[in-house]
Amino acid sequence: MGFVHTSRFQMIAPVLLLAFVAFVLAPASAADLILHHGRIVTVDGDFSVQQAMAVRDGRIVAVGGNDEVLQLKTSGTEVHDLDGKMVLPGLIDSHVHPCGAALTEFDHPIPQMDSIADVLDYFRARAEVLDDGEWIVLQQVFITRLREQRYPTRAELDRVAPKNPAVFRTGPDASLNTLALELSGIDKDFRVTDGGPGYAEKDPQTGELTGILRGCNRFIKSQSSGRKPTERDRYERLNALFKAYNAVGITSVCDGSARSGNLKLYQKMLDEGDLTVRVVAQHYIDTIGPIEEIEESIRQVARNPLCQGGPMLRVIGIKAFLDGGMLTGSAYMRRPWGVSQTYAIDDPNYRGVLFIPKDRLRPIVRTATECNLQFTAHSVGDGAVHTLLDVYEELGETMPIRRRRHCITHANFMSEEAVGKAAALGVIPLVQPAWLYLDTRTLAGHFGYERLRYFQPLRSICAAGGLAAGGSDHMQKIGSRRSINPYDPFLGMWTTITRRARWYEGQLHPEEALSREQAIRLYTINCARALFQEELVGSLERGKRADFIIVDTDLLACDADAIRKTQVLKTYLDGRLVFERQ
Repeated sequence: MGFVHTSRFQMIAPVLLLAFVAFVLAPASAADLILHHGRIVTVDGDFSVQQAMAVRDGRIVAVGGNDEVLQLKTSGTEVHDLDGKMVLPGLIDSHVHPCGAALTEFDHPIPQMDSIADVLDYFRARAEVLDDGEWIVLQQVFITRLREQRYPTRAELDRVAPKNPAVFRTGPDASLNTLALELSGIDKDFRVTDGGPGYAEKDPQTGELTGILRGCNRFIKSQSSGRKPTERDRYERLNALFKAYNAVGITSVCDGSARSGNLKLYQKMLDEGDLTVRVVAQHYIDTIGPIEEIEESIRQVARNPLCQGGPMLRVIGIKAFLDGGMLTGSAYMRRPWGVSQTYAIDDPNYRGVLFIPKDRLRPIVRTATECNLQFTAHSVGDGAVHTLLDVYEELGETMPIRRRRHCITHANFMSEEAVGKAAALGVIPLVQPAWLYLDTRTLAGHFGYERLRYFQPLRSICAAGGLAAGGSDHMQKIGSRRSINPYDPFLGMWTTITRRARWYEGQLHPEEALSREQAIRLYTINCARALFQEELVGSLERGKRADFIIVDTDLLACDADAIRKTQVLKTYLDGRLVFERQ
């Protein structure tokens, strides 16, 4: 006679389940907090709008009419008369880089830059406060987002910072002044000899260096001239950023390229009681090197205890980088980019850069799927999107692709075929409307209007029965509108509803505009499903965690342009007030 070995989880799971069912089904007898006489947008299956909501012990215990919910009031209940104001589920951002973003301005403030003049003013100001010889490096101010859509020239950088090596770096390209070129050992005889891509641009008339490096900024020998943050500095800056997220209604985020250091910092914040957003993480993996080592790195992620994390912190999958970017002219496209001065493309057959060939991508995705991990990859161009979808489709014949909720990060350029395939496979595009808002002018000028027919095709995804999740790709700075990229969800909603963009006349394919209900779902329940949180948050229903916000604007009835001006009045996490507008 054999013995049956029962795990600790198997023994306690039924108890936990019974406790949860009892909580949800038992008549609510009292409430810690009641909100009434408002417009409670539940984002439930019917997208119902109710009058009142009650919370007890961090969970929603009732949603319904005023009279019904107010019966749960006791002497100890906090009661909030909404006076007609709207309540929404806590908003979710499905793709951010918070640890890096929080430290961007640790040493000094970086102003908004919309023109070459703004860029040069920055270099001039830094040269005035730094000692001669100290490096000035400005990163990720994309030339496609400058009015002139070009790099500052070597001569311009020389003029404003003659005694400091100066570097303006964006993606794989950079513009350097004379001193920076000299200190990096780059002259007119420079050649790339490491087997990688790139070249130093020369003036076709004189043969002299223009100062612009294409695809080879790895040769720049820059040094940091700023203060180095301590671990406590990192903690405090991240704490400030999370509070800034709360101020625009964000209660959950996904770190879209988490490293072990990030996870340790989140854990410390959770342990000290300072974590005011739920953090879900997609763990970064390097895809260079022997495939066996890459597969083992995926298995190591799967062994991380945070893969069984709680409601505040959890690792759900892995993240890789499949192609380049659309702002640097390196996204992998199905058709050639086309010759461009802005993007420095002179090869009419150039299609961008695919970092992981399909045959190499397949075992990476297979291993993630076998390890019960969600897989996603930075995939901007339609060539990269199709490559990833083809791998998902091939593996889906024998593996549970839909159950793993695999994603496509960015998915900016799609096609009618890609939309249908993603929906059929249950693959979730993680989309950032900020790219449409900030970059339509440049993209339409380069590709033309018609080639952008399936740029962020959100309505088509919905019509195909697919699911897309909203986010920002927040990379730098604290500040919902001044950040790169802006993380204000209401700007994102407005963009998806209007398909309007900065410095661009008209709308970009308004046939892809979302309804207001769809836009709200994009930042609530859709994200919750993409991040395996739908049993906890994403809608305001009985039994779920009480993550919600009170806003000053009726998003379902206001003028469309008022949506982008929406202000959050209060933000609650687990029924606890984490932000209140003063």
